[in-house]
This record gives sequence, structure tokens and C-alpha cells, in this order.
Amino acid sequence: MKKNRQTLAVLLLLAFAGLQSACAQPQPQNLTNQQFLAETKDAAKTTVLLNNDQQMVPLKNLEQIKVASIHLNYSYSAAFDSILAKYTRIQLVDGNKYSGKMASLSEDLKLYNTLVFQLTEADLNNTALMTFITTSQKLKNVVIAFYGPGRALTVLNDITAPIIWCEKVSAVTAQYVPQLIFGGVAATQKLPNSFSSKYTSGTGFKTEKTRLGYSVPEDAGINSLNLQGIDLIAQEAIRNHATPGCVVLVAKDGKVIFNKAYGNHTYDTSVLPDKVTDIFDLASVTKVSATTPAVMQLVEEGKLNLDSTMGSYLIAARHTNKNDIRLRELMLHEAGLVPYIPFYETLKPTDHSTDSSAVYPTKVADGYYLRKDYYKDVMLPRMLNTALRTRGKYVYSDLSMYFTKEIVETVTSQPLNEYAQQHFYDPLGMQTAGFLPRNRFTRDQIIPTEEDSYFRHTLLLGYVHDQGAAMVGGVSGHAGYFCSANDEAILFQMLLNKGTYGGVQYIKPETVEQFTSRQSTVSRRGLGFDGWGPIADSHYPSYNANPGTYGHTGYTGTCVWVDPKENLIYIFLSNRVYPKVTDRLSSLNIRPRIMDTIYDAIKKGL
Repeated sequence: MKKNRQTLAVLLLLAFAGLQSACAQPQPQNLTNQQFLAETKDAAKTTVLLNNDQQMVPLKNLEQIKVASIHLNYSYSAAFDSILAKYTRIQLVDGNKYSGKMASLSEDLKLYNTLVFQLTEADLNNTALMTFITTSQKLKNVVIAFYGPGRALTVLNDITAPIIWCEKVSAVTAQYVPQLIFGGVAATQKLPNSFSSKYTSGTGFKTEKTRLGYSVPEDAGINSLNLQGIDLIAQEAIRNHATPGCVVLVAKDGKVIFNKAYGNHTYDTSVLPDKVTDIFDLASVTKVSATTPAVMQLVEEGKLNLDSTMGSYLIAARHTNKNDIRLRELMLHEAGLVPYIPFYETLKPTDHSTDSSAVYPTKVADGYYLRKDYYKDVMLPRMLNTALRTRGKYVYSDLSMYFTKEIVETVTSQPLNEYAQQHFYDPLGMQTAGFLPRNRFTRDQIIPTEEDSYFRHTLLLGYVHDQGAAMVGGVSGHAGYFCSANDEAILFQMLLNKGTYGGVQYIKPETVEQFTSRQSTVSRRGLGFDGWGPIADSHYPSYNANPGTYGHTGYTGTCVWVDPKENLIYIFLSNRVYPKVTDRLSSLNIRPRIMDTIYDAIKKGL
């Protein structure tokens, strides 16, 4: 019976939050969402944070904490954990398996420095469990989510760890409290009555909202019915073989209000359906998700100067025609560089092998290894020795970000992927973001891209689609970044927040403003970022997009756009290059039409 209640809780939560997969039955969401919103508002008025003297909540330093979430009698633990896991990696622990075995529980939790306990009134009567919690709070960070009557707080008098008390037990409050733990919502209330000598009337701590929250469109003043056009456009894309599947995410006013998956990993509908947690190759979105944020941070630290030249950073550029190209020109795509070089077309049989070895160490794909130093000996010199076109003219070029990566790595003495992971993805709690996903995730978590019949002669799954980035070993400044929609939303919420997230200032507001606003007199571009286009018949990236909108698209069928005026983030992830490259996603205007649907829904309101 308890398992059935947990399953029902999850289904209700997913229906409320708009997270159902494409194969789920349509939900009558309008009334349901209004009820959800009403109960969420009630939770906000009645949930109280106690014992937060040390300001442990919201949890911080996500790159340092290892979290385990422990439940016993709480009926909605699955729903609770599903929200908790959106903020950082969580180890789920069923405490019922440790009845009378607290020593075994302690052993299994020894490597976790942060323990979140989901407690009910029945759990408070478990003497062994309460003793375990009391002992644990002296050794580790402990947070208690207590669902039940206020009178039971007296049992927690000896607890010094933070307690989040929520009287109502429901699927809605199950998703509210985890957000408070991580700062997705703010703690605002105090105890209305005295329940013990410690927990007296007026007791309670306030916090601020510092991270993304998760709610329904109505919470952002949008009628869910007006977003149903997204379903129709996504299904049109799949039906016309513009892409096998896709994931759409909308965040507004600091809350994810729509996150839905459509279709399957491939056109074979018997294979895995797309999930909102799937990891995609974001292609050129790498430019604004890895390389550009690194440059932003290094510029404001004084380690990079936008008006310094390539030659001032790269010795190899000093005796070439690239010597006096400024970093600013690279970021604006105004350096006169050729758009791209098809490096793979000039490979010789002796340049690659089907087996790895000291001679062939660079893995390009399954069964394909490139010879040592091929990039340094062949690719980089070839890029440096290409002819220049007109300087100051906008020509979108991948070479700009090859070179920018070289500059970043020279200044930081660290590979770009490691720098981005340490300075952004891990601290932000982005669990899927980064390069080389096959080193970290199983195949079924990653969306396949092309059936490569001309270069690597294999299905590309977890290996970067871009040929040049693959030949570098999967880490480049212009491609190679993989991510899920939720994690990408975290990164761009940080930018929308003018560089702050989770209480940490990653980039200064003035730096965010400089890079994301239009910086060119000959194009719509910011520094690294693509931007709103003033052409009246398109209004790129969608007809209704506002001036000041910034983001980027990716060749594999992806995009991320931020509209500061509407406090909006729109993310579209797909694998439109499967099984072969097609332009149907663009010819059908799938991405901009979905974005316009979002704007129309905002305009219509509730």
C-alpha cells in the first residue's frame, strides 16, 4: 500500500510540474494546476525553518557536499527525492532496510557529509533512529524535513540541526520543502504557537531564494492551456522527421514552469523514449556554456584583456597573420577567419588506428584513435596559417573558439573542460554538464547523434558530433559540451541573475551585461553570445523576442535563449542530425515557433 501511495505521489507531482513524457496521457492541467498553486502558496505560509543559527540552509558549496536522503515512513519520499535531485547528486536511502541495524546504516552513510532525513510523527517514535540522528548531527551536516503535527516538535528538542517543519503531508508539500533546503524558495514564516520550551511562538528563520524553483505555469501568470501549442509543434517536428525527439524547458521568474520530453532517442519507437534528464550534445552552445563564461571570469580577474592580441598569449601565433588579432575580434567573429576547416578530409591511414596505444592515444570514437600530437602538429598550424578575410566583417567561424580555448588554457594552465567543471558546473550543482560524457554516464542516458558513414563509420553516442572537436579528443572551445535541459537552465539562470546563483557571485553584473549585450556595429552579436536580430520579418531568435535577448544555437538541433525583459529562459534540445543531417528543423522553424508560443502564452496571461 505504501509503495502505491508513493507511486501516486510521483505521478501527481509530474503531472503538476508538466514533466510528463510525450507518451503520457494528457492531463486536465488547468484546474489541477490552480489547486497545486493554491496548496503551494499555503505551504509557503505555513512551512517554518528552525535551528538555522549556522545558516546551513540553503545548502551551499555543492561541489563539496555529498548528500544522502533517508526516508522511512514518509509516504511521498519519491516525490521529495525527485525535486531534491534537481539541485545536486543525491544518494537515496530506504531506512526501512536498516530496522535494528543502525550500525549498518552508519557504515553505508560514512562517505556522505550531508544527511537529509524525511521524518513523520511515526518516525519520531523510533528511538534508535532518533539516537542515530542526534549522534550524526555532531559528525555531519544534518537537515530534517519533518511532516506532521506541531505538537510532535517537542520530541525534537535535542536536535540542533536545521528542521523544516511542514504540517501538511501531500504530494505538493513533498516538492516544496526540498526547494527550501536548496534555496529554490525562501523561508518566510515563524511558528504560530508554542509547541515546547524550545520551539516557541515566533521562532523561525528567514532565508532568500537563491536557486531555480520548480512550479507550474500559473505560478508565473501563464495559463497552462496556452502552452499546449508546444506539444503540437514538437509532434510536428517528429512526424516530419526533423528530429527523433526533443526536450523543451521554460523557466520564468526564477522557476522552471515547463519541462517536457517528446519522441524517442531514434525513430525506432521501440527504443528509449526521450526523458527530461537525458544528456544531449549541445554543439555550438558550447561557445556560451564553457568558453565564453571562462573568458568572462578571466577578464574580470584581470587575467585576460579583450583588446590584447593572440600573439600576446600564444607564442605559436606571433609569426603568423593571426598575431595582432584581438581577443575581442575572436569573440565577435570579426577576425577575418575562415568559417571552418574540414580537417578529417585530409587524414591519412597512418594518422589513425582502431586500437589505442602510446602512438594513437586520442580517442575520437569507438574503435577510432588519432595519432599523438596530431592537433599540435597538424591542426593548429593549419589554422594559424590560413589566409585572412576582411577584418571587422562578421563571419561566423569555429576557428575563433579553437583559438580562444588555446588562450584560456594558456592563461589558466588548465584544460578548458576542467576549468569549466571546477569553476561553474560543479559549484552550480550541474550534474550532467561537461565534456566527454561517456567517461561519466551510461549509454542510455545520452542521446545519439549521427550515424557517421563518412568519417568515424559508427553511431555517435556520447562522442562529440563535430568532426574537428572529435579530432582534438572531444574538448574544444566551439563544441564538445553535453548537458541536460535542467542543468543548462541552472547555468543560464546564473547569467540571468547577473552572475549570481546559490548565494555565490560567479561573474560580476557589469561583465554579464557587457558580454550579453550587443557589442558589434556590424552584427547582432555580443561577446561570444548570439543576440536578438532587428530584421523585422524574423526578429531572430523568434518573431516575438525582445531586444536584449541573448543565447546561442547548436548544429545538432539545440538552442538556449534568455530574455531579461521577460525574465525568461527557453531551452530546446534535440538530435536533428540523427540518423543523417537534415535541415527540416530549421525549414519548419520549430525552435522559433515554440519560442513564439511561449511569448503568446505570456501575453495572454491567466
